[in-house]
Amino acid sequence: MSTVLIVGSGGREHAVARKLRENPSIGMIYILPGNAGIARDSECAPIECVNISATDLDGIESFAKDRDVDFAVVTPDDPLCMGLVDRLEGIEIPAFGPTRAAALIEGSKSFAKDLMRRYDIPTAAYQIFDRVGDALDYIRRSPLPVVIKADGLALGKGVVVAQSLNEAEEAIRACMLDNRFGAAGQRVVVEEFLQGIEASLLLFSDGEHYRLMPAAMDHKRAFDGDSGPNTGGMGTIAPHPMVTPDELNRIEREIVQPTLAAMREEGRPFKGCLFVGLMLTSGGPKVIEYNCRFGDPEAQSVLALLDSDLFDIMIAVHDGTLDKADVRFSGGAACCVVAASGGYPGEYRKGLPIKPEDFSLLTKQLKDVKIDCAGVAYSADGSGGLITSGGRVLGVTATAGTLPDAISRAYTAIDEISFQGMRYRADIGTRTLESALAEAVHG
Repeated sequence: MSTVLIVGSGGREHAVARKLRENPSIGMIYILPGNAGIARDSECAPIECVNISATDLDGIESFAKDRDVDFAVVTPDDPLCMGLVDRLEGIEIPAFGPTRAAALIEGSKSFAKDLMRRYDIPTAAYQIFDRVGDALDYIRRSPLPVVIKADGLALGKGVVVAQSLNEAEEAIRACMLDNRFGAAGQRVVVEEFLQGIEASLLLFSDGEHYRLMPAAMDHKRAFDGDSGPNTGGMGTIAPHPMVTPDELNRIEREIVQPTLAAMREEGRPFKGCLFVGLMLTSGGPKVIEYNCRFGDPEAQSVLALLDSDLFDIMIAVHDGTLDKADVRFSGGAACCVVAASGGYPGEYRKGLPIKPEDFSLLTKQLKDVKIDCAGVAYSADGSGGLITSGGRVLGVTATAGTLPDAISRAYTAIDEISFQGMRYRADIGTRTLESALAEAVHG
């Protein structure tokens, strides 16, 4: 039996653990640090959450050696960009995820933008700035809206689509003067604003071969109607109704294949899960960003549709045999709706009791629904109940034969969950579905 280590603590890691548990050759799963909701999920058992931070590379390496881990899955961006996969491989523990060199495709937006420029991969026009005065001078001459991005990792919150000059100036000062994102914001990328429809494409890559997952759509803004500040993601749907087979072929030809070839040419072959954030514009698909790992909550919706064995796929990615692996997805649809704390992505309260106390009873009652725990901890009173401990608390994912049914099931389930101040977007997937239906009628 294989002993597997998962690094991370959120809903994405919960979804990955549950999917890995389908493989009968896996014995124990350790998740560092995990959370109380994952630890209580009987579908993941036997599983042990260990209070070692995802960025404590020394602690993770020591734990992996002590517990004779056979395979590691590193999913968060920080440890990947810090080189955890390199560390684990250095002590002969095979790991799923890119090396530090390859993870730079997410770790530095300026690296990613320059890579796309060098290899003619379509993306928004941009400029990179290390001096606040130069950045301010540039945006004062730029058409609005304009996009301001912190160069480094900022938990999905380092991007501002500025509708006014004042907003753009504030975003630059927040990054470069106020140190809102620390070292990640000392360099900024200023991009043209792209009009179109957003899409997220995840793919497995072993450095040479790749296999696509169903295209998904994230909902980054905090509030209905795509309003409010950017978040880590308030919900997803998959497959994306607007990513047609022809559009997908074009994305493969113009973006996926050139990106993987560019990384090989640069001496940074990408092995793991590559996330390509896209804007489908009138001039064709363009890259908004790359991530070096499963998105969260894209992973919840996409993995819910995976029919084949995730552990076997991850081993094939590591071994360079992805071209021979069985990678199949169902023909249905999935919707994930995130329950967030009031105030997120700003200040919010923690320690609020979550109802119901036992999610397994709810998921047994509702067909094809999973609840992935993110910002969740045990109650301090020793009762074993769950309380909130983060901004994004839960992700409710439902699958069905059609997207409307998946959306309906997800909202039926989330209406059964409550904690003080809980909020969620009521329009996950609906606007895109309406657009797709309108195009089908008029096109």
